[in-house]
Amino acid sequence: MSELASATLLFGALIGSAWVCLDLQRFLPESHRSRETVEFVRVVITMLVTFAALVLGFLLTSVKVEFDAVGNDLRTYSIQIIELNHVLADYGPETASARALLREYTASTIATTWTQEKAPPDATTPLRALTDEPLENSRLGDKLDGIGKQLLSFAPADALHQNLATEARILFRALMQRRWKIIEESPGEMSSPFFLVMIFWLIVIFVSFGLSAPRNILVFITIGICAASLASAVFVILDLSTPFGGLLHVPSASLRQALIHISQ
Repeated sequence: MSELASATLLFGALIGSAWVCLDLQRFLPESHRSRETVEFVRVVITMLVTFAALVLGFLLTSVKVEFDAVGNDLRTYSIQIIELNHVLADYGPETASARALLREYTASTIATTWTQEKAPPDATTPLRALTDEPLENSRLGDKLDGIGKQLLSFAPADALHQNLATEARILFRALMQRRWKIIEESPGEMSSPFFLVMIFWLIVIFVSFGLSAPRNILVFITIGICAASLASAVFVILDLSTPFGGLLHVPSASLRQALIHISQ
């Protein structure tokens, strides 16, 4: 289920539970609508609201930290691509094939990952395998493997080229490690049982609202606004947990800048 569908379903559940309980008020015995009962229910609601607010705040902070970490890793990844290209350029014209493969990989990665954006010129978007993560494509990974094999085939003629070849291999190894780190971070799945328990708490709160609130238009509007606010917060949490998909996603700007640098 998409993030928007989940948030919409939650909004409907909160509104529905509150309005049904508002309608059920008239069937409650008079003793259940006494001032003492209402005050007790309000105290319980206050505790539940406080607890739910803490949990929502914790979830939002947690997914935002993970989202920022992926963005920082992507910027580092882009810098490593620029550095690797720079070392290959210093090595000499015999690295032209590896540099062209690096440019092709970078452009195609942008086109494959940010499909909603305009693809770079001459970029290809190879089909995904079923096991591919959102950021990468296994066929693009083969391009990186091809670069690594070319680096291993270098035969430096002097100390300068030997040092450059060693540096290029170190940079490539760091690049591969960063790539896999981003791939592992990108799914960002949330614990389903924990999420469902949080939704249950929110529904209980709105049930309590419906059983204790007076029946008038201002109460109806307030419940609707509150439900919309909570649903939007859940939408943001779910959307941030998928860094390369949805409305809120890690921008492609750093990788596009890297492509500009290595294309010059």
